[in-house]
Amino acid sequence: MNTLTRAQLTEAIYATVGLSRNESADLLESMLERIADALTVGKSVKISGFGTFSVRQKGRRIGRNPKTGVEVPIMPRRVLVFRPSQMLRDAVNIPAAGAAIPAEH
Repeated sequence: MNTLTRAQLTEAIYATVGLSRNESADLLESMLERIADALTVGKSVKISGFGTFSVRQKGRRIGRNPKTGVEVPIMPRRVLVFRPSQMLRDAVNIPAAGAAIPAEH
């Protein structure tokens, strides 16, 4: 599985925008910090054409240890949720050139 890294994003900014490599890295880090800061205080982050990051509160519930079957309380917590935009969903679902489209049953 290929993973896009910060270094690759920095390089893409450098190649596309024309900033120096250091300025490109600073720009990326600044953007990621702003997103993280907004999510930390409970704000949503909407990137048009890409999607929305938000924080959702999950309540206390009872879980079960799969090994022993013993019920265990799961404490309330906040979870990060990403909802992709329709444009991103459509782009992800375009089959690669020459790829076979699976038949629906």
